[in-house]
Amino acid sequence: MTTTHNTSGTALAAQRRVAVEQALADIRGIASVQPFDRAVLARITARLEQLASHGGLFTRADFPPPAASEGVGAATRYRLNPGDGDDDVALYLNSINPGKTSIPHNHTTWATIVAVEGQEENRIYRRTDDGSDPAVARLELEREVTVQPGTSIAFLPDDLHSIHVVGDRPTLHFHLYGRPLETLSQRIGVNLETGAVVNYNATQLKPSKAAA
Repeated sequence: MTTTHNTSGTALAAQRRVAVEQALADIRGIASVQPFDRAVLARITARLEQLASHGGLFTRADFPPPAASEGVGAATRYRLNPGDGDDDVALYLNSINPGKTSIPHNHTTWATIVAVEGQEENRIYRRTDDGSDPAVARLELEREVTVQPGTSIAFLPDDLHSIHVVGDRPTLHFHLYGRPLETLSQRIGVNLETGAVVNYNATQLKPSKAAA
């Protein structure tokens, strides 16, 4: 029984790697189109949605959510293509417990979020100041989108959003970026109440885990 289970798990991991590699190869081709705009982002998102439709490759057994003991809103971020290093697109599978929130932030690269399971409310903001003071940003809520199976969202480098995990179960969501999050050292986060700007990676980002 154990041998059969291990063999099955190894086969699933191999299928998953192939599916991820094929999707990322297609996405690299799409992302090379110039000019890179929201139409290109929409094509990337559609390809990632195809990958998400194979939910059997991305199970909670292989990508478990944080333990309840880690607290409300605890999160685990799995890097699905760690072998591609720091100078390539980066695909993560995020498993986040309900209650997780973030401050508004940008990415300094393109990004798209596609759901396998669970709900993540995204609040998208516009800046109302002129950007002349690097320490302060004034934001206004533009719209809200709940990312869930069938509803995705994508961002250009300067777009600002915050996340809020809702519902009663952890998420399993793809987060795909033009470069790995850990390399995006100039990202900003904004305190909505005070307008204070912080370095998002330095103050908010936790390490990723490599996934098979």
